Amino acid sequence: MTETLLHIISRDDWDHFRPLGAVVPDSLGTQGFVHLSTPHQVHLPAERLYAGRTDLLLLRVDPTRLVDPLRFEPGVPEDPESMRFPHLYGPLPVDAVVEVTPYLPGPDGRFPPLDRERADAVGPED
Repeated sequence: MTETLLHIISRDDWDHFRPLGAVVPDSLGTQGFVHLSTPHQVHLPAERLYAGRTDLLLLRVDPTRLVDPLRFEPGVPEDPESMRFPHLYGPLPVDAVVEVTPYLPGPDGRFPPLDRERADAVGPED
């Protein structure tokens, strides 16, 4: 069983990177990796970094299609016991993206956890 991963991206960035064949966010240059999330944790970085934004997409990523190293590491580097998030140590190939869906906040501008049905739709797969 392979768990689907998610990447939050703006529509403009997706439109820019898609024809290039790979998503190369600023974090790859500044931190050395692309931030990813599981379906059950994606709301946490969305809420912290993107509250109120209505131009976001969720890229559903098949980890078996990634060629660069993928590591689950603490979300708070100073706290090794913090929740672990997937980090991709290389560009995110467009070929690894199996679905693109709008990711909209609620009426209050906040990103709630994905509802069970939506999380399961992008959650573990056989």
